Amino acid sequence: MTTESTYAKHGMVVAPHALAAESGLAVLREGGNALEAMVAAAATISVVYPHMNGIGGDSFWLVHEPGRDVITFDACGRAAARATAAFYREQKLDAIPSRGALAANTAAGTISGWAMALDYAKQHWSGAMPLARLLDDAINHAANGISVTKSQANCSAARLTELKNLPGFSERFLVNGAAPVPGSILKQPRIAATLRQLVKNGINDFYDGELARSIAGDLAALGSPLALADLESHRAELRAPVSLTHSLGTLYNMAPPTQGTISLMILGVLDQLGLDKIEADSADHVHLAVEATKQAFLVRDRHITDPAYMTVDTYQLLDRGTLATQVEAIKRDQALPWGAKSNRGDTVWMGAIDSAGRAVSMIQSIYHEFGSGVVLGNSGINWQNRGCSFSLDERALNFLKPRRKPFHTLNPALARLNDGRVVVYGTMGGDGQPQTQAAVFTRYAVFGQGMQQAISAPRWLLGRTWGQASDSLKLESRFDPALVAELKRRGHDVEILQAYDETMGHAGGIARHADGTLEAGFDPRSDGAAIGF
Repeated sequence: MTTESTYAKHGMVVAPHALAAESGLAVLREGGNALEAMVAAAATISVVYPHMNGIGGDSFWLVHEPGRDVITFDACGRAAARATAAFYREQKLDAIPSRGALAANTAAGTISGWAMALDYAKQHWSGAMPLARLLDDAINHAANGISVTKSQANCSAARLTELKNLPGFSERFLVNGAAPVPGSILKQPRIAATLRQLVKNGINDFYDGELARSIAGDLAALGSPLALADLESHRAELRAPVSLTHSLGTLYNMAPPTQGTISLMILGVLDQLGLDKIEADSADHVHLAVEATKQAFLVRDRHITDPAYMTVDTYQLLDRGTLATQVEAIKRDQALPWGAKSNRGDTVWMGAIDSAGRAVSMIQSIYHEFGSGVVLGNSGINWQNRGCSFSLDERALNFLKPRRKPFHTLNPALARLNDGRVVVYGTMGGDGQPQTQAAVFTRYAVFGQGMQQAISAPRWLLGRTWGQASDSLKLESRFDPALVAELKRRGHDVEILQAYDETMGHAGGIARHADGTLEAGFDPRSDGAAIGF
């Protein structure tokens, strides 16, 4: 097991694919800043990890600069103007499908996130790195071919029957109609051409130019409700984060429609439970984290949606009194029975910190593996299916309405600790995101483990994430059998997974210590790296 953190002084990038981390670090070495490095890494990972993310999805960013307030970039696409419950009922549907053109019903915000990041870097950080340089690695990987990872190969094989007949899927992702094998070369020439077009015409061509018209035409031909007007009206938003005052410092995450509030809620409840008084990685640690998760998920499923439709104030949910109520509901020796609906999803989290101490925590996703599965004929873009999280039941919290933001599991995290450390961390994986954040943060910040140890150590997951459908409490097999037995005694429905199981997600983290030293860890369950200079 990899347990030793990576250390550097001048810059650090973490990503779940090593080539993305290398793209970001190269930008830092050339004098670029953390936002420019993240755009380069984001472009590369959209090509080299295409089952997890792509330019047809959404992204969310947390940004720290010494001496300034933390800010966020919300690059979430809204539902199409034509996306209504009546539209789907006309298709003889009582639910939004998770695959196909009818699942491609929200604008893709990822590129707008890149644009906002570069605009902000130029205005505030003297950013001057040309877009051609930032997308160069991604273009070369798409044109010349990527070496298919085991993760992509396994995912392709597992979803082959479900996806192979969807428009454009086989041409982009399969080899002679079959799932690619690990190590095989996969070229993506249309994506290379699309990225070159963004360089030539400007990044906003995705929303209001030639590329936008091509995208809209392809989507319309496939039967998607998305139209050119939906792309033209899309804007990324500069927003304040949600924050939690913790005994160790101030913790930050994304505001709704993401579940960032829920990730903070779990850590706030654990803080009030006195987690620092118990043994790290003990049955008590896991039990309390799982029980705090259950309480937080109950709140999430009652309240978290597009903020324009929320009936409670986000900060009310993080109030000490509200958290104390959840603490009182937790029994230290007995598990709350669990069978709530949970959320799956794949994604990528990446982090970067530059020599000036500026830090970025970013997440980019197409929701389910390969998103909607639909690949646009002209551009080669694989469109997300985030909008399948909407409900057609008008009584539901996330009832589908035109131009409404979908609920997002995505939530990158950032912390400013009282001892001067700044930490960026996060993971992929639906319901697993808040739980893995809790595992990494408590191990690193509360119990004092190194960043790599905190990420590599065996993890738990209540509910399902990408590739899983059960609501059991999943544990990696490296946990002590005595701990497993104790959790079962307390009433947990335990399921044992592999020693390093990809179901647990691909986590990562970077900390900048008060003396400027950078410490990072990547997930051995991924194909990633933590690299610095």
